[in-house]
Amino acid sequence: MKRIVPVFFIPLLMTLWLIAFLPSQNKAYWKGSILHPTFTPTLSPTLTSTPTPTLTPTPSPSPTPTFTPTPTPTPAPTPDGIRREAVVPILLYHYVSSPPPDANLVRREISVSPQQFEEHLRYFKAHNYTTITLRDLVYHLTIGKPLPPKPLIITFDDGYEDNYQNAFPLLRKYGFVATFFVITDFIDEGRPGYMTWEQIEEMARSGMEIGSHSRNHVPLRDKPLDYLVWQILGSRQTLEAHGIEPRFFSYPFGFYDDEVVKVLQSAHFWGAVTTKPGIVQSSDGLFALKRIRVNGRESLEQLVAKLRAYGLKQ
Repeated sequence: MKRIVPVFFIPLLMTLWLIAFLPSQNKAYWKGSILHPTFTPTLSPTLTSTPTPTLTPTPSPSPTPTFTPTPTPTPAPTPDGIRREAVVPILLYHYVSSPPPDANLVRREISVSPQQFEEHLRYFKAHNYTTITLRDLVYHLTIGKPLPPKPLIITFDDGYEDNYQNAFPLLRKYGFVATFFVITDFIDEGRPGYMTWEQIEEMARSGMEIGSHSRNHVPLRDKPLDYLVWQILGSRQTLEAHGIEPRFFSYPFGFYDDEVVKVLQSAHFWGAVTTKPGIVQSSDGLFALKRIRVNGRESLEQLVAKLRAYGLKQ
């Protein structure tokens, strides 16, 4: 009786035949792929040196801060329990450049030309004012460290590029210091018209005070806690990654509430500046320091008259 090979054996027999007559170097492949379960061969890694990644201070785009703060933030001086007040004008500048021809009213008001700015500095120098930092002010208000006879604080909000190009050289020319509040995400993004980290670091090394103006300049009042932490602690960590320890904060648009102050205190800030007008600062208002906004449409005489109206003596 003749044997009939089932049809489904034919492919298997053909495979065995191929294995028997293929060159030896190919037998292993066929045996592995047909006679054994299919698998993906694992290639042994090539032993090549992988360059160590360069750690840069550019923050992660993630909304969760990823930087490690400095191990021990400098503590604020412990108050001695004495309530103090001090007449210290804190000037608020923004742009130090001429506004473009199509600038709106707000832009024209918050812009002073380099010539105007130098005129202001020349006046304060001639009248024996001494610029101090916000740090100096806190030391005076909390523990009574003496201030010069006619103290003055100069601040800049937002971190515009002309602060470095125009204001910084003039400040050095007259031997003045100032505080610059920067918007950290804007710097990270390299937005046109804003300073770079290299410029900010250079100013910090020269003795200028650098503070935080939040991550992306939004009002902080009535915001949830996690959002406040992201804006405040996140901006602090970014500055720390660039070797700058920020001690002071400028409220975006001047808006804040008790929760904002609590987060600032927890994040080791020493104080904060507002947009509330005034020149009398107090030890119980370190997170509500008053400032005088400099209006680019006003003359020097009008600025001086405004300061006198708030109680500044010649």
